[in-house]
Amino acid sequence: MAFGNNVQVVGNVTRDPELRYTPSGASVTNFSIAWNRRYERNGQQVEDVNFFDIVCWGTLADNVAASITKGVRVIVEGRLDQRSWETPQGEKRSKIEITADEVSPSLRWASVEVARNPRDDNFGGGGGGGGNFSGGGGAPMQNQPPQQAAPAAAPAPQQDYNYDEEPF
Repeated sequence: MAFGNNVQVVGNVTRDPELRYTPSGASVTNFSIAWNRRYERNGQQVEDVNFFDIVCWGTLADNVAASITKGVRVIVEGRLDQRSWETPQGEKRSKIEITADEVSPSLRWASVEVARNPRDDNFGGGGGGGGNFSGGGGAPMQNQPPQQAAPAAAPAPQQDYNYDEEPF
């Protein structure tokens, strides 16, 4: 991770991860988490909810898509990235996402069974897809999309963003 742009967030997954492939075949998974903060203000309990969009690349994307579902409490470590675009109506939009280096289950109120994936020495980023919160064992990915081809059965879908809605 880069120094000065590190973030760690613990929260509940708000939607099932969506696994896609770039035209070059790189795996990318998107999901979001919510973090609730409860406090007292003027004698009344107040709850604020924050939502964070998460992006995972490579084998991490494959493992997250195969392992987590809506409602699971996870710990996400990564960096903040800002993405900007223009709507078809010419309006400028931007959004800040967390690009994950690590995603793991929170064991505070749950237990998991870890299944280690085989190491892929050709890529160096850890195991293949699947497994429950699996870790590869290779060198860190350094947030670069993999240089391997996507599985033959997986088409390369187009990114479908609704530009008129808020990104949350």
